[in-house]
Amino acid sequence: MSQPESGNVAFARACKRRQTDCCAMDDHYRDARKIDPSRGTLLGDNTPNDGDRIEIGPTRLAFGEWAAAGLALPDLQEMRRYRWERLTEHVVARDLGGLLVFDPLNIRYATDSTNMQLWNAHNPFRAVLLCADGYMVLWDYKNSPFLSSFNPHVREVRSGADIFYFDRGDRAHDAAVAFAEQVRDLIKAHGGGNMRLAVDKTMLHALKALEATGFEVMEGEEVTEKARAVKGPDEIKAMRCSIHACETAVRAMDEFTRSEVPGGNVSEDDIWSVLHAENIKRGGEWIETRLLASGPRTNPWFQECGPRTVRMNEIVAFDTDLVGSYGICTDISRTLWIGDHAPRPDMVEAMRHAHEHIMTNMELLRPGARIEDISRNGHRLAEKYQEQKYGCMMHGVGLCDEWPLVAYSDKMVPGAFDYELEAGMVLCVEALVGETGGDFSIKLEDQVLVTEDGYENLTSYPFDPALMG
Repeated sequence: MSQPESGNVAFARACKRRQTDCCAMDDHYRDARKIDPSRGTLLGDNTPNDGDRIEIGPTRLAFGEWAAAGLALPDLQEMRRYRWERLTEHVVARDLGGLLVFDPLNIRYATDSTNMQLWNAHNPFRAVLLCADGYMVLWDYKNSPFLSSFNPHVREVRSGADIFYFDRGDRAHDAAVAFAEQVRDLIKAHGGGNMRLAVDKTMLHALKALEATGFEVMEGEEVTEKARAVKGPDEIKAMRCSIHACETAVRAMDEFTRSEVPGGNVSEDDIWSVLHAENIKRGGEWIETRLLASGPRTNPWFQECGPRTVRMNEIVAFDTDLVGSYGICTDISRTLWIGDHAPRPDMVEAMRHAHEHIMTNMELLRPGARIEDISRNGHRLAEKYQEQKYGCMMHGVGLCDEWPLVAYSDKMVPGAFDYELEAGMVLCVEALVGETGGDFSIKLEDQVLVTEDGYENLTSYPFDPALMG
C-alpha cells in the first residue's frame, strides 16, 4: 500500500499540473484566434495573423485555396506604400497643393481602409486629404477613428467631413465652413500654401465652402483614375488572388445551377445568392450589380436578376462585377447552357461570334497601343448584333470598373481617350451579342493584364462547351 503524499509534494504536483493545463489553454487560444494556425505572427501577405485584428481581409479558406493553386500573395505593406507614393507623385506632377477625395474607393486606394462602404457611398462621411508633401489625413466616423490604424501612411484621423443633409440638416453650411478651414490649414502646413486643390466628389456646401476659403478647385477624378490605372506588382498579385476566389465562387454557382434547375424550383435570385455567399466566405466584400438573367430575360441585357424560375434548356448569363478579396474587382461574364438538349444553332452561332469578338480584340492590347486606334481597329460585330452591342469594347478595372474606356468606333468621341496603354493596366474585354427582339443574348467578358511585351489573360473560367458547339 503506497504512502500518501505530503502536503508540500501534493501542492507542488497540483501547481505543475495547473501550469501545464494553463499553457495548453494559452496555446489553444493563441492558435484559435489565428487566421492561419500553420503560420507565425504574420500571414503570407505581411499582415497580422490574428483574427481579432481591425483590418479586414481574406479568410483561411481563401489562403488555403491560393496555396493549393500555387499563387504568390501580395505584400500589403508594399502595396499600400506604392499607392501612397503614386498618388503623391500625381499630385506633385500637376502642381497641386493637395488631393481631397470623398469617393469610398478612392479612400480605399489611398488608405486601404474601409468603413460601411455602401452606406458611405450615399452618405459621404469620410474624406482623405493627401498633401503635396505626402502628409495624409483621414476624416472618419467619429466613433471609429481606429479603422485605419494599421496603415502608417495615415498620419492623422479626424471627424467632421459628414456634410450631407441627413446628418447636418439646415446647418450643413456651418459644418462645411469648419471642414474647409481645416483643409486650408493643412495645405498651408503641408502643401506649401498652394491653393490649387483637386477634389473628386463632394457635396454642394463643401464645394462652395472650399471655394470661399480661397481654393481653386480642380478635377480630382482625373488624378485618381490615372493614378489607379497602372497597377503595381503587389496589386497584380492581389488581383490574381481575387480572380481565383471569384472564379471558385462562380464554379460553385455554376454547379448549383446545373444540379438544382432540373428540380424546377430555382429562381435567378437563388442562383445569384450563391455567388454572394461564396464571395463573402473568402473575404470578399460586395457585388456591384445584379446582372444575372435567364431565358428571354437575357434580351435585352441589363435586366436585373429576380424571382423568375429558371427552366431547363435555357441560357443563363451573368456579369460578376464582384468586389472580392483585398477589395479588388473581378469583372468577368459567362453565358451557360442549362439543359439536357443541345442549344439551338443560332445560339451556338452567337456564342462563337462573341468568343471571336473578345479574343480578336484582346490581341490589340500592348504597351504603347493608342486607345483610339484600338477603337478603330477592333473586331466588328455582325450587323444584326450592332444595335444591342455593349456600351464599350473594353474598360479598365481595379478596385471597380475604372479608366480608361475603349469605345466602339461608332461611339468614340475624339479626344476623350487620346492616350496610350501602359504595362500594368488591366482591361476587361467585352462582348454582348443578341438581336433586337430576340429571345436570348450572349454575354462574355475576360479580365486582361497589359504586360511589358503584350498581354496576359487573367481569366481562366471555361466557356460553356454546349454553346461553343
